[in-house]
Amino acid sequence: MIQISHLHKSYPTAAGAVPVLRGLNWKVEQGGAVAVIGPSGSGKTTLLNLLGALDRPDEGSIRIGDEEISQLSAEDAGRFRNQSVGFVFQQHHLLPQLNVLENVLVPRLAGNWQESAEASRKRAVGLLERVGLAERLDHLPWQLSGGEKLRAAVVRALLNRPRLVLADEPTGMLDPAATDAVADLLLQLQREAGTTLIVVTHHLGLARRIGRTCELRDGVLKEVTG
Repeated sequence: MIQISHLHKSYPTAAGAVPVLRGLNWKVEQGGAVAVIGPSGSGKTTLLNLLGALDRPDEGSIRIGDEEISQLSAEDAGRFRNQSVGFVFQQHHLLPQLNVLENVLVPRLAGNWQESAEASRKRAVGLLERVGLAERLDHLPWQLSGGEKLRAAVVRALLNRPRLVLADEPTGMLDPAATDAVADLLLQLQREAGTTLIVVTHHLGLARRIGRTCELRDGVLKEVTG
């Protein structure tokens, strides 16, 4: 599913370029779940941005399935994200003026949707019911708890039936019980849909729940065993 080869990424500063990823090589099988850990500033979010075609590498190749995404045009990158990727962020990024159901349906606004609006709505309602938000469809984000916001964000990420779900510190603001509930939700939905799941986290308990764990340090990824 994911094949990364000789990936380099650096960022310019007044003192010169700061390398973040240094010749990274990595593979993730279709339908796999991987947690990426590492110290702050090690490049974990940079890696997710590259996998989601939100940024481009300086050198190297990123293949998602049969598609080389490292040099997509802005238009093609937008198409790829809309059709193939679901994002879950720590801050959730729910739009404050929209209710829960409307927030979940936001990805349709990008266009090129393959199913009808009514079919998408029915599926969104069904997913929200499954994650315990059946009574919150008309609620605005400020009326939700942190765990409820995250569950809504997870459903939004799954609306386009993505091949790849990228989660950046999804449980960073939750208590242990809510963290376990979110891990259960992500893994259950990932297995049912056969989606590939990449979770960036500082939470070692969450990483153990995901299963396969890789540590990003000094610009390279290494498997964590034991």
